[in-house]
Amino acid sequence: MFRISDRNTAESLKRELIMKNKTMVSVNCITYNHENYIAEALNSFIMQKTSFNYEILIHDDASTDRTAEIIRDYEQKYPDLIKPIYQKENLYSKDVDIDDLNTERATGKYIAVCEGDDYWLDPLKLQKQVDYMEGHPECTLCVHAAYIVNVIGRKIKPVRPSVGNKIFTIEEVIEGGGGLFATNTMMYPRYLDPNKPDFYKKAPVTDYPLAIYLALNGQVYYIDEYMAAYRKGVSGSWTNTEQSSLEKIIKHVDNTEKMLAHLNQYTNYQYDEAITNKNNINQFKIMIAQERFEALKEDRFKAIFKKLGKKEKTKILIKQYFPQSVRTYKKLRKKYRLMK
Repeated sequence: MFRISDRNTAESLKRELIMKNKTMVSVNCITYNHENYIAEALNSFIMQKTSFNYEILIHDDASTDRTAEIIRDYEQKYPDLIKPIYQKENLYSKDVDIDDLNTERATGKYIAVCEGDDYWLDPLKLQKQVDYMEGHPECTLCVHAAYIVNVIGRKIKPVRPSVGNKIFTIEEVIEGGGGLFATNTMMYPRYLDPNKPDFYKKAPVTDYPLAIYLALNGQVYYIDEYMAAYRKGVSGSWTNTEQSSLEKIIKHVDNTEKMLAHLNQYTNYQYDEAITNKNNINQFKIMIAQERFEALKEDRFKAIFKKLGKKEKTKILIKQYFPQSVRTYKKLRKKYRLMK
């Protein structure tokens, strides 16, 4: 006789089989000329230990080095896992949103982000984030701690926005800027990916407005565990090209202010104070870079300076009162790097 317990067990197995055949996470990986790094990124995706299926959506934007060749090797080894696109011409240079182009083919419930020169550290990263988001459907962005590393993977500094797990407010996400969370720690529901608002589409970069957009739609949860490495200093990367001179940084800040103005309109000025604070923070950084220390007397900049940690305050004061020593130190450091 078929008992109720047997029927329940059968139903449980059926649900389990359905879940196993369903893609839970789509990894969004954009890459271009990352031949020295792409294998490390792919290995960090493949090593993930999960109770669910996931897919690796990798978009090679017509790399001119061996990146595509390396991806093909991995595709042959893991054909059910790695799903690449090999572009014949560079679409980024044509202002095509390659993030959207890559994720529109996603089948996962969630999207996890990691570019081809970055990588993950924890084999349980995806599992931990999915576990939280499945238990908290109000969560629309799950992030975690990361290390910023150099081109050879040496740790430079941590990206740890909180000591301990934390739910971030919309205001904190706006004021925190693009550096609040490392991009390759982000996981969010796929249903929020299409039809992003104008303030996202008009932004100079996508990670910062994406975090704001996701925060506006639910809860932002931070896991205080180091599970990713975010690489800086890669030739051709956004940081190396768009943050390479003060002139470009000022242009980026101007574009960010325009994006925040669109955000202000989009939210009916509900977060005007946070947006104003963020604009002041950006202007403060430019002022320090330009050595316009007299502006520290302005009330809006005084408030920002007071909130800085002792280390940051000390750096600014040394620049202000010992400028020649700072210039000499920079020259020596540059000379040392060239000798290495």
